[in-house]
Amino acid sequence: MTLQEFIKLALAEDIGDGDHTSLSTIPADARRRARLLVKQDGLLAGVEVAQAIFQEVDPTFEVHVYKHDGDTIHYGDIVLTVSGNARNILTAERLVLNCMQRMSGIATHTHAMVALLEGTKCKLLDTRKTTPNFRICEKMATRIGGAVNHRFGLYDMILIKDNHIDYAGGIEAAVSQAVQYLQETGRSLEIEVETRNRAEVEELLRIGQGHVSRILLDNFRPTELEEMVELIDGRLVTEASGGINEHNLREYAVTGVDYISSGALTHQVKSLDLSLKAY
Repeated sequence: MTLQEFIKLALAEDIGDGDHTSLSTIPADARRRARLLVKQDGLLAGVEVAQAIFQEVDPTFEVHVYKHDGDTIHYGDIVLTVSGNARNILTAERLVLNCMQRMSGIATHTHAMVALLEGTKCKLLDTRKTTPNFRICEKMATRIGGAVNHRFGLYDMILIKDNHIDYAGGIEAAVSQAVQYLQETGRSLEIEVETRNRAEVEELLRIGQGHVSRILLDNFRPTELEEMVELIDGRLVTEASGGINEHNLREYAVTGVDYISSGALTHQVKSLDLSLKAY
């Protein structure tokens, strides 16, 4: 889904057969202006999305941007102003705020998590644990916050997880079938495999060379993770996940692992407080 497709669907969901409150109370030719105000400190995200929403609702809007994606914001800051048809400003208002508040909350939390990795080689990854049909914006927000986007969906990577392994009959069977599938379909996709213990790591190192590029080390304790990183010794890109949060992130990062993935970046975040007010 493109950003424009998302915006069209979101507006259709909200407007239905008409914004009847605005249609019934605001003259059709009324022109007004509004400004987007910051009511909580944080990291700003969603300005690009807001501009696209305003453009979709009314291409004649005049939008002036004062704060940009990735800027640190404080209570009382003005992010942007919009002027134009009053009905159309009101139609765009809620979608702009819903997107920017959610995205800024994600970016703010992500930025704080990334700061905990300073001095290590480890990078923070997002996941597919996103709001349905809002993934494009949530992944944009994690990137603004300083994280690295993992796969966007099921189509752009082969990630063989525990259920795939169990259904396929083991790691070796799952990997060999994935390799065969890529050959038969002519696709070129990265293969990553989840491992749950040392035996599975050793098996993957034995059978995965030349086919698998990344190993997901799931639910290992920091001391165990450090041992696995040493065992892998750079033969595969390493990623850790499972039970990792802001309280233990640093402990995991110093093990030498290449990436840490966190679904909490997008599914356990509080929106930042912003408002759009007439002036």
